[in-house]
Amino acid sequence: MTTAPEAELEHGTAAHPYVQAPTTSPVPESSIRGWWEHSKPLTGRQVMVYVRDYPTLLQSLIFPALSMVMFKVVLGDAIGSATGQNSAYRTVPLVVLVAAMFGSIASATRLNRERSTGLLARLYVLPINRAADLTSRVASEMIRILGTTIALLLAGHLIGFRFTQGVGPAIGLVLVAMAYGAAFACMTLALAVNAGPGAPLVPYLGLFSSLLMFFNSGFSPVEAYPTWLQPIVANQPMTPAIDAMRSLAAGGPLTESLVKVAIWTVLIISLSIYPALRGYRKAARDR
Repeated sequence: MTTAPEAELEHGTAAHPYVQAPTTSPVPESSIRGWWEHSKPLTGRQVMVYVRDYPTLLQSLIFPALSMVMFKVVLGDAIGSATGQNSAYRTVPLVVLVAAMFGSIASATRLNRERSTGLLARLYVLPINRAADLTSRVASEMIRILGTTIALLLAGHLIGFRFTQGVGPAIGLVLVAMAYGAAFACMTLALAVNAGPGAPLVPYLGLFSSLLMFFNSGFSPVEAYPTWLQPIVANQPMTPAIDAMRSLAAGGPLTESLVKVAIWTVLIISLSIYPALRGYRKAARDR
């Protein structure tokens, strides 16, 4: 026999005829929908952590913009005279990629620190999708890279950087920067969860990033490097990304650079996904 309160929930009441009994059920944590629904609030958390981390925020916005100006002042005339093109078309893509890399290093360091505090273990025992936290970290990196790329492109306008090929190539330039940043972020996150708590990630990743930063086509044309070094400079990940971004902004050969960017992006992400998931699971369980 149905009681009065149950009847009211099932059929409504005279005062509230549209009140119905709740019919929703929790989203299964292992489902695709669960992965999507759980990743969204965690992505918001990561974005808020980044926005409230003022030193990292300044490092990813102010320092790259200042570096862009210094590169223009110190190297601008030399690069311009050697290439016959405004050096801003090399400097701006270079600084955009450097900002993406060093921001990811800061995020990887934060992940390693959160592992030592036990946060990963607490997230792991909650009824959320196992991949949601790592997904949220990559998604927040994409949001960060998008924001810093737009900000630095606006700053680059002050030193002569222009989009001469239209809206489509301009959007393509931003997508190239985000693809490169996504690959680098996946790699650094995989290293962060597999390294021990308190591991010196910043010195090692900083050294690796500095080598990429100083040996690419953003500082000078590949032909200006020693002959034995040219194949390495031409095919390391940053050079095709810089060349593609320059061509998308100012025109020029594009296909080969885009193919190399795609190959590097797919290769790095493919090699990083499994170690990242395995390392995350191990880091959460070992705490």
